[in-house]
Amino acid sequence: MSYLEFDKQALVNLEYSLSRETIRTNRGGSFACSTIVGCNTRKYHGLLICPLEDGKRHVLLSSLDVSVIQQGTEFQLGIHKFPGGLFMPKGHMYVRDFDTEPIPKLTYRIGDTVLSREILLVEEEEKILARFTLIDSQDPIRLKMTPFLAFREIHKLSKANMEVNSDYETIEGGIKFRLYDNYPNLYLQCSKASEFVPAPDWYYNIEYIEEQKRGYDYQEDLFVNGYFEVDLKKGESFIFSAGLQETPSKSLKKLFDSEIKKRIPRDGYENCLLNSAQQFLVRNGDKTDLIAGYPWFGQWARDTFIALPGLTIAIGDKKSCKSVLDTTSASLQGPLFYNVDTTHSKVIHHSADAPLWYFWAIQKYAEVTGKPAKLWETYGDKMKIILYGYRNGTAFNIHMTDAGLIYAGVDGEALTWMDSVIDDKPVTPRVGMPVEINALWYNAVAFSLELARAAKDEQFMAEWEYLPEKIKDSFVKTFWSNQKRYLADCVRGEYIDWSVRPNQVFAVSLPYSPLDNDQKRAVLNIVESDLLTPKGLRTLSPKHPDYRGIYGGSPEDRDTAYHQGTVWPWLLGHFCEAYLKLYKKSALDKVKSWYHNFEDDMRMHGIGSISEIYDGNPPYRPNGAISQAWSVGEVLRIRYMIQKMEENT
Repeated sequence: MSYLEFDKQALVNLEYSLSRETIRTNRGGSFACSTIVGCNTRKYHGLLICPLEDGKRHVLLSSLDVSVIQQGTEFQLGIHKFPGGLFMPKGHMYVRDFDTEPIPKLTYRIGDTVLSREILLVEEEEKILARFTLIDSQDPIRLKMTPFLAFREIHKLSKANMEVNSDYETIEGGIKFRLYDNYPNLYLQCSKASEFVPAPDWYYNIEYIEEQKRGYDYQEDLFVNGYFEVDLKKGESFIFSAGLQETPSKSLKKLFDSEIKKRIPRDGYENCLLNSAQQFLVRNGDKTDLIAGYPWFGQWARDTFIALPGLTIAIGDKKSCKSVLDTTSASLQGPLFYNVDTTHSKVIHHSADAPLWYFWAIQKYAEVTGKPAKLWETYGDKMKIILYGYRNGTAFNIHMTDAGLIYAGVDGEALTWMDSVIDDKPVTPRVGMPVEINALWYNAVAFSLELARAAKDEQFMAEWEYLPEKIKDSFVKTFWSNQKRYLADCVRGEYIDWSVRPNQVFAVSLPYSPLDNDQKRAVLNIVESDLLTPKGLRTLSPKHPDYRGIYGGSPEDRDTAYHQGTVWPWLLGHFCEAYLKLYKKSALDKVKSWYHNFEDDMRMHGIGSISEIYDGNPPYRPNGAISQAWSVGEVLRIRYMIQKMEENT
C-alpha cells in the first residue's frame, strides 16, 4: 500500500470520503480540485479552473461523468448531490481504490471489469489530461464521458439561462466550443477514435455540501452539451484532454507520459510537503507570484512574504525566492503592499504588517546569499520608501510616535493579520500599537542598517542609527509587564490589551529582538502553556471569555472564531524558531515532535497538504482552505531549522 492510498471501506463511506479533497495545480494559476471520490462539495471544485483575461479564475469544466457500457447495460461512475440528500449517480459504490502516487488515481470495479482513471494538469498550460485504462475485463467495453460545464467565475454559481451557446465545432479528436461570448474556446479531445453525441441539457440544483455548511448559496445548474463514446479492450488506455488550446490527438499520450516524469513522488511526509510547496508558485513569463491558499485564495502580499522562505529557501530554491521578491516588490504603492486577493477587481493597500514582513523575507534570503551590499542595492530603495513612509506617516494613520514606536489604524479598519470583519466592524479591533507591528518595525530598522553598513550608505546610517535603541527601550516599557511576565497584545493610549495572544512570539523569533533572554523565556512559557496545540498556536487563550474553540457555522460564526481561539499552523514556525534560538539543541526533540504532528494530516482535509486553520479544542479538526501556503511553508521551515541545528551539533 502506497503512502497516500484509501481502500474501498473508506471510499464508499461518504461521511469519510467527502471530507477529503485533492488539489493539483499547473504552476501557472490553473488548478483542479474535488473530493477523493470525485463528488464536488464546493463551488471551488472543478477539473479545470483557469485564470482568464479579466484576471479572475473561472470554473470551466466542473466534472467529467463516466459510464461503463457493457453488454447493453450502463454503469454510471459519476456522483453528484441533489436536494433531499439524494446522491446520483452513486458511482462511489464502484470505487475500489484511490491512490496519489505518482498522480491521483481512482480505480473502479464493476463485476469482473476494472477501470482506472488518472488525472494531471499540464505544467504552465491550461489543460487537464485524464488517462483511462481498462485493467481487466472479459469483454470490450464502451466508455461514455459526459462533461459537466460551468463557465463562471470561481466565487459565483452557474444558473440555467437562455444565453448559453450549445453550438460546437468538430476538431481533430474532438470538439471546441464556448458557452458564452466573453469566454475562450474549450477544446475537448480524445487520443483514440471517439464519437461525440450532442445532447444539450441543463442539470438543475446540484448541491455543494461545504457551501451549505458555510452559509452560502449552494445550488448550481450545470450545462451538458453532449457526451463522448470510446471503445476499449482489456489492457488498453487512452487520454481525454480538456484545455484552452488544441493539441494533436496523437501527441496526447506522449504529453501525459512526459508530465508524469516531472512530478515529485508523494511517497512520504517530506515529499508531500515538497510537492505541495511547488503548487503555490505561479510563473508567468519573468514574473513569479505566490497563491495564498487553495481553493479560494489568490495573491496576498502578507501571506506571500510570510510563506516565501519556507516554500523556497527551506527547500533549496533561492531562484524562486528572488523572483517572487522582485515580482511583489513592483506592486508597492507608497509604503504599502496590497492586502486583498488580486483576483478581485478592487485591490486595497491597507496592511500595516505586510510591508514589515517584506523586510523579514529579504532577511531570510540574505541568510543564504551572503551579499548584504548587493541586497541593499537591489531592494534598498523599496525598503527606504517603507521606512520613511512609516516614520513620517502614511494612510490609515500609520505613523511613528515620538517614542519611536508604530501606531496603526483607524476605527472600523483591520490592518493586522487578525483582520476578520463583521458588519464593517473588526472582530479583534487592534487600533493603536500592536505588539507584532512594533517587533517587526524594530527588526526592519535594525536589518536595514545592517545592509546599509555593508553598502556604506552613510546618509541612511546617519539618519537612522539612533533609532533601534530608542525603539527597543520604548518597546519594553510599553508592552512588557514584570508582574504578568508576558507582552501586551495592543496598546492605545491608556488602554492596554493583556489578552494572551500569539502575536508576542514574534518579539522572540525575529532576528533582531528588543527582549532580553529572561523576557524571551517568559513569553515562550505563556505561549506554550496557553496557546500551543499539536497543530499550531491558538489565537486566544482558552482562559479568555471571548475564546471560541470551534470554527464553524454561519459566516458570522466563523469570522467570530477566526482569530478568537482558532489554531493557525503558520504561527508554529515562529514559535519553533524562538524555541531553538533560546534553548538550542536541547529543544530539538520537542521541535521534531511538533514538526511530525502534521504527518497524519497528509491523509485528511487536503490530501498531501496542510490546512489553513484548525479548531482550538481537541481533536483540533482541520478547517478553512484545504491547502495554505504559509501553513506548508512554515512547517517546511521548521524542518529546515531542525536540519541546520543538527548540522551544527
